Order: sequence, then C-alpha cells, then structure tokens
Amino acid sequence: MAVSAEEIKSRAYEIREQITADRRCLHRIPEIGTDLPQTCAYIAKRLDEMGIAWEACGGPLPEQMTRDYMEAGFPRMERATGITAVIGQGSPCILLRADIDALPVKEDNELEYRSTCGAGHMCGHDSHAAMLLGAARILKEMEDRLAGTVKLLFQPGEETGAGARLMVENGVLEDPHVDAAFGLHVQPVDPTGEVGYAVGVNSSSLDTFILKIHGRGGHSSQPQLCTDPLMIMNQVYQAVNLLVTREADPAAAVALTCGVAKGGTAVNIIPDEAELHIGLRTQDVAAAEHLKQRIPEVIDHYVKAWNGTYDLTVFHTPCTYSDAGFCSQVVPYIREVTGEDGVRQIPPMSGTEDFGYITAEVPGMFGFIGAGRPGNAPLHSPQMVLDEDVLPIGAAIHANVAASWLEEQKK
Repeated sequence: MAVSAEEIKSRAYEIREQITADRRCLHRIPEIGTDLPQTCAYIAKRLDEMGIAWEACGGPLPEQMTRDYMEAGFPRMERATGITAVIGQGSPCILLRADIDALPVKEDNELEYRSTCGAGHMCGHDSHAAMLLGAARILKEMEDRLAGTVKLLFQPGEETGAGARLMVENGVLEDPHVDAAFGLHVQPVDPTGEVGYAVGVNSSSLDTFILKIHGRGGHSSQPQLCTDPLMIMNQVYQAVNLLVTREADPAAAVALTCGVAKGGTAVNIIPDEAELHIGLRTQDVAAAEHLKQRIPEVIDHYVKAWNGTYDLTVFHTPCTYSDAGFCSQVVPYIREVTGEDGVRQIPPMSGTEDFGYITAEVPGMFGFIGAGRPGNAPLHSPQMVLDEDVLPIGAAIHANVAASWLEEQKK
C-alpha cells in the first residue's frame, strides 16, 4: 500500500514535540564551517535512536583550501564532515538535503534555548536539520512501503559557499546513485507554511575575490620612497565597480560589493599592505563568466601599474537551478501538505545557495518555506527568530515529496 500525504502529515504533527526539541538542541550548539563535531554527533545520535544507519561524508580539505578559507576570514578548517543516511532500497533514489552550519553572528534574542557561544543559527539551519530528522523518522516507519530509496544529507559548510561541493566530490550522489534532489530553506519574513519556488535559476552565483596588496611602507612625508597599497586599493575599488557599469548588460542584474577594505595604522604612516574583498553576484551565467575573467585582469594591471605586488584568492559558488520537469512533478506533493494556495512561484533570490553544486549534477528543486510573517527580522540578523509551527510542515513536505516521487517513478 502506497504512503498517503494525509498519513504523513498526521504523523508529522504527532511527532512535533520531538522535532521542536531537536531544533532547540541544535540551536544551542551552533558551529561554523565545514567540520561540525557537536552538531554531527547530535544528528548521529538521533539517527541511531531511530534505527537508521548513517555514514560520515567528507574528509580532509586540501591545504590550499584551508589557507583560502582563512584568507577569507573563516576559522581554520581542515576537514569537511557531513552525515548521510539511506532509507528504503533499490532504484530510483531521491536526495533530501538539510544544511547544518551556523553563522559567526552573536544571537540577540531572549530565548530560553538561545546560543551563548558567539555564533548563531541565524539562517535557520538548525530548523532544516530538525525538519529532516522528522522526515527521517516518518519515512523509516513507512520504509517497507517506499518504492525506492531516500538518501538524507546533513550538509556542513553552506555558509562557506562550498560545503555541497565538498560533499559531491566525496561521493554523496553515488552508492546509491541519486536521481533527483530536494531542499528547503526557511524564510522568517514570509507567512508560516507558505512555500515559494522559482523554475530555472533559483539563486545568484557568487564569486569572491580576496585581494592582498603588498606595497612598501614608510613615512607619509616621503611618498616617493614608498609604494602605497592604500592608494592602489582605492584604484582597484573604483575600477572593478566601473566594470559593472560598462561591461555587464544592465539586464543581467549584477551586484558587485567590496565588503572589506582595510589597511594602515596611523595617519602619518604609509603601510606595507592593504586588503580588499570583492563579491560578485548575478543570475546571468554569461555576465558572471565575463566578469570572473575581467576582475583579475583589472587587479593585475592596476597593482602592477603602481609597482605593487599582490596575492589573490578566488571562490566560486554557482547558481542553483530548479529543474522545470522535476518541479512540475514535486509541486503537487507539496500542495498536498500546504493546501492548494500554499505554493507559489517567486522570483529567484538575489542571495546565493550552494545547493547549486548538487543541482548541477542531478535534477533538483529548491524551495523557501515561510516561518514567520512580514516585518520579522530577516535571515542573518542577530534578532532573527522562527515560528516553530513551520517544523512539522517542513518535515511532512520532505517526507511526502520523497515518498510520492518514488511511487510516481514506478508507474
């Protein structure tokens, strides 16, 4: 007998207290980056309690990547460790993904379960993990009726822009082979339980350029004896911003921001070094490819023109795509949980989501589920809070999408 949406939804509300407890436990222990020992230990313990076999996914980071992350301001990261688990058996296989890392943001909420360690789950990844644990419990209880395999991925490092890439490189889409993938992200500024999605490009790509300019320091009264890295930095800052106005199609909706510009210690000292961090976002692949080539060229010419040298570190996170065919299959399964009016198409988000590394390999869909109301503090704010009523809804959506899609593929 096939699993029904009503059965899944009813069970999600029956275990709501446990899903909420999972979310609050994870909220208290936020960890940043790609290696999350406390978070993974909690998730593994819960899977053990449900009788679900799990494996670690990941491994040592290349030393260059470790150095690059440190250059970008992350704490030293030497490993990437996620958790995968399999429920059911045989083909086809659908992947359900939850990101589990936190942000270097100190929480500013008066919650009994708030974080006090200086980091915080201010992007809602604690709720993502809890909803997927809830879906895991539901699917495990109905395992003998699944028409294939559900693979769970609890993924670290989303906020680094490359956690999903590291999981893919370490084989998360194989053994068993994944045929499709689904992910959800909470939105505290949207009505609770309302799901939005975009077909095609779902989020912006992000290219990050970490530039360290090396000059020659000295006394400010003798600039002719120095190579001023602050002046070079200012020239590069203006030039890369002008690139967007002159070499990108205005319709491409390119956003370039220099979020870090620093150097120097005193008004009468020309420093040895300066630093500039450049972030490029767009939903236009051609514009991204052109500017990814031109920004390093501009940096090279301007720094060398003023006799400086430099080190440049570059990160890339692709656009996330929601496959049109997969969306057409999945949206009805979401509506079975939310109601007919609970799902709507929305414009692509201007932010970036590393689920794109997965949707570059298999058909996927990425949705946003409301967890609050308009006027709430947004994601990444130290005052961000979630309506926990979203938790059983999200768990039921995950479970129903997986069970129903597998059943449909067998017909």
